[in-house]
Amino acid sequence: MKRVGTYMILFLLCSAVGLAQSGKKLIREGNRYFEDKKFEESEVLYRKAINEKTGSFDASFNLGDALYKQEKFDDAAGEFNGLANQVAGKKELAKTYHNLGNSLLKSKKYEQSIAAYKKSLRSNPDDLETKYNLAYAKDQLKKQQQQKNQQKDQDQKQNKEQDKKEQDKEEQKKNDQQQDKQKQQQPQPQKISKEDANRLLKALANDEKKIQEKVKKAKAKKQKVKTEKDW
Repeated sequence: MKRVGTYMILFLLCSAVGLAQSGKKLIREGNRYFEDKKFEESEVLYRKAINEKTGSFDASFNLGDALYKQEKFDDAAGEFNGLANQVAGKKELAKTYHNLGNSLLKSKKYEQSIAAYKKSLRSNPDDLETKYNLAYAKDQLKKQQQQKNQQKDQDQKQNKEQDKKEQDKEEQKKNDQQQDKQKQQQPQPQKISKEDANRLLKALANDEKKIQEKVKKAKAKKQKVKTEKDW
């Protein structure tokens, strides 16, 4: 029984060593693809290495880099964030948070990237590149906030203009309704029948005839007076 137990322990040790060597080989192959800028192929190999040896810092870190190079910034950030929760060494932690900050920066998540750079500097305060990226992220955050404020002001201005147009339309509508109401209240001309129209025309004609007769009489009287005067 003791021999069986010893053989079992040796078998497990050999299996673990074999898996570790297989994982390292996959990482090396992935690195070669990465150097040749074949990032998709390197991603596949790094994932295989992680499966072969769970908890490999190099495999997970390089996987994040491969995702970053493919511009899969959210996926890369997720990989580095998960890795940051697993590692304890200051050197590895600083590198991981630095790359996490870079991934978040590319996604324009400036506040989160600033937090990541600060965590990186806690583990490695002398990293100049991280300091530069932190300053850049702060500057981009400031510009982003300014753009948001400008857009907010512009939206408010447009909303006011739209409200003014709606008010003008409503006021015009009320004025039109008031004018229509006033027109309806005005007395409408009465319609006359055809017979009444004929009688009115005859009456006007009679009046015209009487006026002409008066004019003729007035002229005749004038001429008569003038003749008597010449005599």
